[in-house]
Amino acid sequence: MVGNSLKRISLEAVPGPEARLIDRDVDTMAARIIDDVRNRGEVALREWAERFGERRSGEPLLLERGALKKAWSRIDTETASLLERAHGRIAAFAAAQRACLANLDVPVPGGRAGHEFVPVGRAGCYMPGGRYPLPSSALMTVSAAAAAGVPEIWCAGPQPTDCSLAAAYIARAEGFLACGGAHGIAALAFGVVAPRCDTVVGPGGKYAASAKRQLFGVVGTESPAGPSELLIIAGSNANPRLASADLLAQAEHDSDATPMIICQSEAFANALDLEIAAGLATLPEKNAATASAALANGWLLVEDNFDRQCQAAERSAPEHLELMVDEPEMYARRIKSAGAVFLGYGSAEVMGDYGAGPNHTLPTGGAARFASGLSVIHFLRARTWLKLDEPEKLAGDTATFARLEGLEAHARAAELRS
Repeated sequence: MVGNSLKRISLEAVPGPEARLIDRDVDTMAARIIDDVRNRGEVALREWAERFGERRSGEPLLLERGALKKAWSRIDTETASLLERAHGRIAAFAAAQRACLANLDVPVPGGRAGHEFVPVGRAGCYMPGGRYPLPSSALMTVSAAAAAGVPEIWCAGPQPTDCSLAAAYIARAEGFLACGGAHGIAALAFGVVAPRCDTVVGPGGKYAASAKRQLFGVVGTESPAGPSELLIIAGSNANPRLASADLLAQAEHDSDATPMIICQSEAFANALDLEIAAGLATLPEKNAATASAALANGWLLVEDNFDRQCQAAERSAPEHLELMVDEPEMYARRIKSAGAVFLGYGSAEVMGDYGAGPNHTLPTGGAARFASGLSVIHFLRARTWLKLDEPEKLAGDTATFARLEGLEAHARAAELRS
């Protein structure tokens, strides 16, 4: 029954990325909003924000750092401590990532060459919040930008709560644009109300994801980070209750989320159906309705062959891959296409959502085949450099190669240095 179980599919029916990434109706609507914000600026931005219930007439669209600080002062001590602990873990992981990225300086004929990592000047960090407030996303995105050395960081998202604003404050955001969806992304890209950003990142719904994809080139961005996905591979010793809990956790994110599982037997699949039904029955009504809708997007594959399991996972290329198996490292070595991998029965995907350390902004829609999750790298440019004290050592080859391509002016510029 749709809503209480996942549909059974065959290996051949496992959806590939083309089934999830592009929605032409969404793209058309997002393009309309982008053009409107670009052409009419703040007037259009306010109209869209009021239309979607994000702002009331007269409310400020932009909350600057002073407002974030006031939100921080309003939250209770326990919540503040929780945000600080999570921020500490996330920031420490991002700092360790940054430390791995070394500058390069190597000899070349006639001199030296290398690269250096340079942060962007201004970053925009999107955080979803229309269905549920997600202060964790502010910590994830802003902390990575700060660790990269970005001097100015702005947030955007719908209906930010005090907790979300406080998270942006402690992570070091300058301010928060209280607009979401395609119009919030466009505002960051074009500098409408908030300052114009060089890169815009962060998870979001299908309209935010479409806007980021369409605006790539106007601004930088990470891989598509749209509605969330989880694929579990459940081994013979997996617990159906744990698997159900993790699938429902993913499903309650968004009605467009995609929960998926590969298990080894019909007995496990049937037990899982019962656990999902029981779990839905005890969730709050709002969460249960969202999760039930998301379950209709998902699927279940019964397959006990290791190679075929890995083939299915590789085709799916999920945002999150949970390996509920006795030897998770064996699966992780074989399956290359996943945004983040959670190894073993205790490594629940929800632990990654809330600040274990690694970033929870991850590629969706099959983009894990070619892209990685958000990190300090997305806020850095690897700028190369060349310093030739003896250019004559390269001039001959340069001129010859230029003439091979028919570029005589190139050749003469090189020969002047020979």
